[in-house]
Amino acid sequence: MNLFDIIGPVMIGPSSSHTAGAARLGKLARNIFGEEFYKADITLVNSFANTGRGHGTDKAIIAGVLGMDPDDESIKKAFELGRESGIEINIDFQDIDREAHPNTARIKLYGKDKIMSITGCSLGGGRVMIQEIDGFKTEFTGEYNTIISIQRDKPGIVAYVASYLAQKNINIAQMKLSRKSKGDMALMIIETDELPPKTVKEDLESYEGIYKIVVSKV
Repeated sequence: MNLFDIIGPVMIGPSSSHTAGAARLGKLARNIFGEEFYKADITLVNSFANTGRGHGTDKAIIAGVLGMDPDDESIKKAFELGRESGIEINIDFQDIDREAHPNTARIKLYGKDKIMSITGCSLGGGRVMIQEIDGFKTEFTGEYNTIISIQRDKPGIVAYVASYLAQKNINIAQMKLSRKSKGDMALMIIETDELPPKTVKEDLESYEGIYKIVVSKV
């Protein structure tokens, strides 16, 4: 146990799970999307929906989507800042989903050339978990630098990416893979100790079978 576990995160709002966690989820979704977007559809689920207004979950997750940290004083003005940003932000509340974590948020972002759906939950103490990206099941916290690869499920790709990172002296902390079916589209999540090189997206997307690379930095 460390000091963070005892006193919790530095934040604005009454609840580390409903406020700080919501802000972190929103910002992590923004980082994963990786480019400008003109619209965000947000659904708060279960406890997030039931107590979200009282705890400021709605404001916090909008603030995160706009790029704010959990300790940003401007979280209190998230609705106003959202309107000023020119981004269309819609927020909905789904009271009951027995299959979802109690503190779940579903965020759908719309960019010029892509749409991405991201589902995550708040674990308490400001910690979060991304559970799904565009229908792919996954688990990562955003506490590490993270490389997200959308690729074809075929031999050689995982080995190539691991070799590339080794050549760049990047240590892999965790790696997770999921696929829709054998030989179909797959998602690879790589959490690294070091910051990946600026050219990682260009370098890896040049490999046959890798369609999209997104880098989320801590």
